[in-house]
Amino acid sequence: MAEPVIQNVSDTAFMVAAYRALESERPDRLFRDPLAARLAGERGKQIVASLPQNTPGGWSVAVRTVVIDELIAAAIARGADTVLNLGAGLDTRPYRMDLPAEVRWIEVDYAPMIDLKEGRLASETPRCRVERVRLDLADAPARRAMFASIEAQSKSVFVLTEGVIPYLSVQDVGLLADDLHAIGAFRAWVVDYFSKETLRYRKRAAQRTFENAPFKFAPDDWFAFFAGHGWKPTERRYLAIEGERLSRPVPFTLPMRLWIRLASRFAPRERRESLRRFAGYFLLERT
Repeated sequence: MAEPVIQNVSDTAFMVAAYRALESERPDRLFRDPLAARLAGERGKQIVASLPQNTPGGWSVAVRTVVIDELIAAAIARGADTVLNLGAGLDTRPYRMDLPAEVRWIEVDYAPMIDLKEGRLASETPRCRVERVRLDLADAPARRAMFASIEAQSKSVFVLTEGVIPYLSVQDVGLLADDLHAIGAFRAWVVDYFSKETLRYRKRAAQRTFENAPFKFAPDDWFAFFAGHGWKPTERRYLAIEGERLSRPVPFTLPMRLWIRLASRFAPRERRESLRRFAGYFLLERT
């Protein structure tokens, strides 16, 4: 049996960039990312081409990109002077978003990812001050030293962990949450949210495809977990609801659409609402 095309978590960065490139080519695109195809390269194309046709990855990447863009823009409008992108991968927001030139944007990732990105973007000029840090986030002492250094030069930091938290263990997320909370300048933090049902479905449906990059973060109570580490959600952006707002509904398969229609007819209202809240991005603030 052939090995899964996704060999590790870093491969998902190429996948996401390839999906952003595909979204940029649509006539009804939600955003334009002119650098995504260059960053995704042949590796990104290969990964996306190998995934099952019913994978809603392109849809979720498109909607989440818009949602996070909006959260960042709002945070900067409220006074955030620094964006700290942990596990930045092949993100291009400093190049494509309308950002104040004085904003400090810090990207953190493994050295090979940073090296590849800098090489492919060498001829491009970002719209704000971009810094890149080569760091394994699992190195807690180095991580804490970096956080302290950032605080010394920033007043209000917006932390982004797009597509990072799901791949960490509950213990590792707790330690990261504590380290972020220990820095007073870290005011807001955007994290992925997946319901328990979604995590179970992904494990069954995508076990082979993502066996080398499995989701690990599955606390008993998502909200209580972050509350216990000093963080509370102040804004909840569910992808299905945001997709409806953006005229880009979830591209469910026919069997799934029929099941949802049946469930919506007979299920109580609370259950119907939960079906629309299967995944999203939450803005957390310090308690």
